[in-house]
Amino acid sequence: MEAMSVDSMTTGLDPEQSAAVSAPRGPVCVLAGAGTGKTRTITRRIAHLVSAGHVSAGQVLAVTFTARAAGEMRGRLRALGVGGDGPAVQARTFHAAALRQLKYFWPQVVGDTGWQLLDRKFALVSQAANRAGISTATDSIRDLAGEIEWAKGSLVAPEDYPAITARLRREVPMDAAKVASVYAGYEDLKSHGGDGMLLDFDDLLLHTAAALEEHSAVADEFRERYRCFVVDEYQDVTPLQQRVLDAWLGERDDLTVVGDANQTIYSFTGATPRYLLDFSRRFPDATVVRLERDYRSTPEVVSLANRVIGAARGRIAGTRLQLIGQRPPGPEPEFFEYDDEPAEADGVARAIKRLISKGVAPAEIAVLYRINAQSEVHEQALTGMQIPYQVRGGEGFFNRPEVRQGISALRTASGRGDLPEASKVGDGLPSLVRAVLAPLGLTATEPAGAQAREKWSSLGGIVQVAEELVVQDPEIDLDRLLTELAARAEARHPPVVQGVTLASLHAAKGLEWDAVFIVGLADGTLPISHALGNDPSANNDAAIEEERRLLYVGVTRARQHLHLSWALARNEGGRKSRRRSRFLNGLIPEESPASRIATTPSTKKSGPKCRLCGKPLLGTAATMLGRCESHPTDVDIGLLDALKSWRLDKSRELKVPAYVVFSDTTLTAIAEQQPQDDRGLVAIPGIGAKKLERFGEDVLTVVRDSSSD
Repeated sequence: MEAMSVDSMTTGLDPEQSAAVSAPRGPVCVLAGAGTGKTRTITRRIAHLVSAGHVSAGQVLAVTFTARAAGEMRGRLRALGVGGDGPAVQARTFHAAALRQLKYFWPQVVGDTGWQLLDRKFALVSQAANRAGISTATDSIRDLAGEIEWAKGSLVAPEDYPAITARLRREVPMDAAKVASVYAGYEDLKSHGGDGMLLDFDDLLLHTAAALEEHSAVADEFRERYRCFVVDEYQDVTPLQQRVLDAWLGERDDLTVVGDANQTIYSFTGATPRYLLDFSRRFPDATVVRLERDYRSTPEVVSLANRVIGAARGRIAGTRLQLIGQRPPGPEPEFFEYDDEPAEADGVARAIKRLISKGVAPAEIAVLYRINAQSEVHEQALTGMQIPYQVRGGEGFFNRPEVRQGISALRTASGRGDLPEASKVGDGLPSLVRAVLAPLGLTATEPAGAQAREKWSSLGGIVQVAEELVVQDPEIDLDRLLTELAARAEARHPPVVQGVTLASLHAAKGLEWDAVFIVGLADGTLPISHALGNDPSANNDAAIEEERRLLYVGVTRARQHLHLSWALARNEGGRKSRRRSRFLNGLIPEESPASRIATTPSTKKSGPKCRLCGKPLLGTAATMLGRCESHPTDVDIGLLDALKSWRLDKSRELKVPAYVVFSDTTLTAIAEQQPQDDRGLVAIPGIGAKKLERFGEDVLTVVRDSSSD
């Protein structure tokens, strides 16, 4: 294709896009909001630099974070005629670019020593964990592998890992010293491979940076080859990637970066927006352009997105872009409150069916949620209405390894019939299911570590099915539960089609649909419970703000239709103790039925309030404790220890896990409130009629005995 002329490079662009495209050679920072045409802008800028003779196409290296984005960039540059018959612009991911460079420079830097790319680190991490005497369970190894990737991406050495994670207050999946031990062992195993060195993907970046930093001949040859650099999604670079970029640049400043700090949602991987935020400080003469005209979404969706991010706090929030919708007006975003998750999924499925009947293609509709475990109830609802769907960024619920493993364990237990006592405690069948799944990772409280939490949530989904079925039929047994699970799994094997997308909010980044349904917008889900934290004295603001940005990313995926919803209870007929997400405060129109604060029979119109300050309670933990989580605990430690000792004895007597008797949160609430009679005991969430009848007298005796000491 014939290259476009210099004068035509800005044709059809808005003034801000034109300014970015035609900015002089040198440092340029493009702050690009969602839907503002950033890919079009940066490819036109590259084409402009080439057409104007500032640089040849083969001297441009453009990096982004996914192979899909790199491919799209190459396609647009070809369409612009950039490069002609000569070398093309190199548009690659950081790792692909480093791999290409390392293969070329390795003989000059290392010599004859060979190396192999380690594309999966699971086996070596498992071997290192085994040597360190640490569990080699699959979810444990995955969390360890994730921590190693974070550490290497953050330029943290094994010996520094414990101190740095403590300083950062980073949530770690196990004792930091143990993680460091596995990390060191993993690095040692890679260095002593039988067929030469083993390099993982982070090593590609480390060795590429070192080759340029330590070998002037290599640096000179590279910098002669590449003169101009472009980095997309610059808010997502890690310290390691920035080190590579610095090595590429040397003392030069021919760099264009594009990003939006308010779309930073991957800090758990080591990504940080600080390089984007500090760009003008590093390059005082940089051209800075703000792209705020949103061509993706209707003004109504854009307005809501602005209000979501408008409530953000902190340094990142200071760079927020005020998006301006460029599309014709459309429908207002809708907010819906449901009694429970099955009702929410049913309502969403019905709304999707209506959209399809009006001509919206299923492939242009998405259901977005915070964690993959939330997909199960929506898969079921869509299946029930014969709406085709596909799960993106994760497997369908019944295809997940932990779910298959859990169902297999239930079949084994059913065949042996060796857990009769568990079904007599708490809530019958669900208690039996929890007892069977406990050894697989369904602990009483949410574990640390992303992989362990994902597994825990999926196993909890099996319990949720049991709880739903018990509401429908109190006499249901384990065999009938297994029959129902098998039927549901079989119903979810339709041929692969272009259907409704089910995806986590993280997996939705970079995508867009005509209609978006964001579900599960309750405190404890978004923001996620571990972002809220269990320590009232801890500063969780950064984690909560990242959760807010995640909602912002979800809202900006919608072109026209936007549906936001939450459920007050997990199961049908369950206690309505949940509260809608704090991020929705001030966003819901007063005329919307969902604008009211949810109520429960025991709290009348005001909702549950803190017994210490009287403010409305948000979140499950706060509701169960009867106080804001920010208040210092007034728990009686002696009473709490006595309650835990009683619970342990009772669980051993009944041969069930301790949490089947009472959860830690319920025991803490008892130790704080010290009820003196049945009425005071049942006022504590988590203690219903069954548990009052079975354990009430014992608990009150422990409370009275403790108070008389």
